[in-house]
Amino acid sequence: MGVLDSILQSSSSTSLLGVLVVLLIVYLISSSFLSQENKNEPPGPRPLPLLGNLLQLDLKRPYNTLTEKYGPVFTVYLGPKKVVVLAGYKTVKEALVNQADEFGERDSLAIFLYFSFASGQAFDTTQPINYAVSNIICSMVYGSRFEYDDPQFTSMVDRTTRRIQLVLTSMCKYLTAVQPVSTDDQMDQIMTEINLHLQESGSTNSHFHNDNLVITVLNLFGAGTETTSTTLRWGLMLMVKYPKIQDQVQEEISRVIGTRQVQVEDRKNLPFTDAVIHETQRLANIVPMALPHKTSEDVTFQGYFIKKGTTVYPLLTSVLYDESEWEKPYSFNPAHFLDKDGKFVKRDAFMPFSAGRRICLGESLARMELFLFFTSILQHFRFTPPPGVKEEDLDLTPQVGFTLSPSLHKICAVCRM
Repeated sequence: MGVLDSILQSSSSTSLLGVLVVLLIVYLISSSFLSQENKNEPPGPRPLPLLGNLLQLDLKRPYNTLTEKYGPVFTVYLGPKKVVVLAGYKTVKEALVNQADEFGERDSLAIFLYFSFASGQAFDTTQPINYAVSNIICSMVYGSRFEYDDPQFTSMVDRTTRRIQLVLTSMCKYLTAVQPVSTDDQMDQIMTEINLHLQESGSTNSHFHNDNLVITVLNLFGAGTETTSTTLRWGLMLMVKYPKIQDQVQEEISRVIGTRQVQVEDRKNLPFTDAVIHETQRLANIVPMALPHKTSEDVTFQGYFIKKGTTVYPLLTSVLYDESEWEKPYSFNPAHFLDKDGKFVKRDAFMPFSAGRRICLGESLARMELFLFFTSILQHFRFTPPPGVKEEDLDLTPQVGFTLSPSLHKICAVCRM
């Protein structure tokens, strides 16, 4: 047995050495090829075979580290996939707005979904806000709203929320251990509601194929619910953490609106509240990277050659935290959106919805929802930390998923009216 073990160990060692030699040869050949072919392409860290730059990225501040070394336009390899990254307001604006035709194509996404199908009391804001925002999407899709305790509605929203916990675009093909779960039940539920609405409306001429219709509805729920509800949760958490700012918001609401129902037209008369909502979107930075774009033709950008069909990632984080555009980029500072007279001012570097031809189509709806929900909630409730928790103890470190959402927390809501 000792001799056999020695032979097996020797064979194993030889095989491992052979693999390492092959990888080294591949690495040297690919490095030589890259250095010859990409002399005028955006610079970037040297990739490893198969893994690319995945092991070299600083996950806590990837764009800061690479931008400091390579500038606002650089190349990284996510596995074998080559990606050009754009960082900073001026660079992102130049590509998405000034050269929209060249950078306007949408790259195909390999999206992988991981399914894991108050009277002053502390509570988690996630579920009630998700239900409220989802009901607006329901009114658009089905033509009517649900009761909040309707089991069909709560089941649909909860499953949608669970579906959008993890999205990996380029790395997903390597995570073969994680398998998606069938959504047949959810699709059947959606089609049942749509068919019921069509019967009630008397419409017989539908231009949608069933599969397309279901996917469109799922996209509406996924994009429309998650982003808006996450921003609202950030807003309430920030109000708890900064009670003086909450005082100013509620004073303005009481003075301008009083006890009547909030209307969209009130926005222009609530500059501080509007500034707080915008600053929440900026600081929360819930979608740090715009959906990948793709060059429609060969293009020279900021002195670098980028081939047609190259995937381009605009980093919205680098715009929303650009130190050359924001006075206090890493602080919650509503004054970013106020002039010296306290009037609301727009900022060119405010790009939470991206920019150019591929700007988020739901921007107008999201802006309206955020204003009405946030203002109405602050009109009726005062928010505080749970007993035994101080404002400074609230952790603003986000949870990473489809969006950057607040870490798990509870807050207390006390009725003001």
